[in-house]
Amino acid sequence: MNDRPPPDTPDPRRWRALAVTQAAGFMSLLDVSIVNVALPSIRADLAAAPAGIQWVVSGYALTFGLSLVAGGRLGDALGRRRMFLIALTGFILTSALAGAAPSLLWLVVARLLQGLTGGLLTPQNSGLIQDLFRGAERGRAFGIFGATVGVSTAVGPIVGGLILATFGDPEGWRWVFYVNLPIGVIALGLAARLLPRVERHARPDIDVVGALLLGAAVLAVLLPLVQAESGGLRELWWLFGVAVVFGWSFVRWERRTVRRGRMPLLDTRLFTETPGYLAGAGVGLAYFCGFTGIWLVFALFFQNGLGYTPLESGLAVTPFAIGGAVSSAVAGRLVSRWGRLITVVGLGLVGVGIAAVAVVVLSVSGTDIGWWIAVPMLIAGVGGGAVISPNTTMTLACVPNRMAGVAGGVLQTGQRIGTAVGTATLAAVFQAVVGGGGGYVPALAAALGTAVALVLVALGLAVWDWRSDRVPSRVP
Repeated sequence: MNDRPPPDTPDPRRWRALAVTQAAGFMSLLDVSIVNVALPSIRADLAAAPAGIQWVVSGYALTFGLSLVAGGRLGDALGRRRMFLIALTGFILTSALAGAAPSLLWLVVARLLQGLTGGLLTPQNSGLIQDLFRGAERGRAFGIFGATVGVSTAVGPIVGGLILATFGDPEGWRWVFYVNLPIGVIALGLAARLLPRVERHARPDIDVVGALLLGAAVLAVLLPLVQAESGGLRELWWLFGVAVVFGWSFVRWERRTVRRGRMPLLDTRLFTETPGYLAGAGVGLAYFCGFTGIWLVFALFFQNGLGYTPLESGLAVTPFAIGGAVSSAVAGRLVSRWGRLITVVGLGLVGVGIAAVAVVVLSVSGTDIGWWIAVPMLIAGVGGGAVISPNTTMTLACVPNRMAGVAGGVLQTGQRIGTAVGTATLAAVFQAVVGGGGGYVPALAAALGTAVALVLVALGLAVWDWRSDRVPSRVP
């Protein structure tokens, strides 16, 4: 039985459904960064080697990025409610497996599976927003979505530090994973009640060959990047050439699939015929290159350079999360009126804020730096909140609902690749300066300068898209 209202009638449960899906999405995105602060405890408790322990983080990021597009396509084909419930159930079970891990191998396998289910879950969120909301309401919904993405990225170190401080060593790290269980079970029960059912009579057409080709291309890009700290770029650089080959083969196969009248994994006309999609995806990729890598270098600077605890290190960057949470909701309401101009202003504020942090770090000495950077971090956070949600809204505004899942998956795959590129780049700059005897302060300043340069690339793309007027100034 179809319990969803007629197409022109808004679902009366849409805002409650959004709250449930965003809680689950926050949980899956938080697991990208929350584990970083627990790595020393995990290494000590499981007697793990440094090369192996890195896979606890990189394995999750790898399978998460690999499964996003396929997850979006499965949601389009099988129904977003069904895929959301399946993926969330898998995420809960794999979180339990990770928390109970008796060895490093067990933990790494559990994290690989957890990343896979997280990647299947995430694109259902943007697809459900496309299905449930219209007009200005969609902008507000994407504002909440943008806050979820931005805040989950920023507060991971804080939450991880709080959990470790609460449960202590040697096994407090297990609660970094166990905390997902009560949240996930509650979200699963509410989602089963609130998410709309959609009848599907036709047998779904899944492009398996396309999924394998795209997966191979994304794997060849991500693997050297997520292993950068353990020499991945030096040893696996040749995989970038492999990625080009698989990417070219994927595009050829998808065009052939369309000509044969079958449903592709990713219709390439999404980039060529959908107003605003290509530019929005480019802005998202460049922005995530710039801003996500700063959390790692901040952690290295505060903990290794200034002797902060993991919790103190997380609290030092809290103003960014606060500014982003507030401005995401506000920007979501304004995007229907101001369009791309909001992201232009937001990116400008991010660049100014990060640059100001670099100046403060070079000008102030001592352990009080965490207090001195509060205001510029708040400015950067306000700008960041005005980037993610409006850019997502405008990028997906003209995407047909039948492609909403895969379009969201592609957009977030670009963000994951951007995260990997930015983290590897900023960490390499930081370590190069420290290793060269420059010290932690110049190393952080150099890394933040690199971040500003990457944010300026995103700003240039946003200004070009805004000035070219290739999409309506107001979101439809």
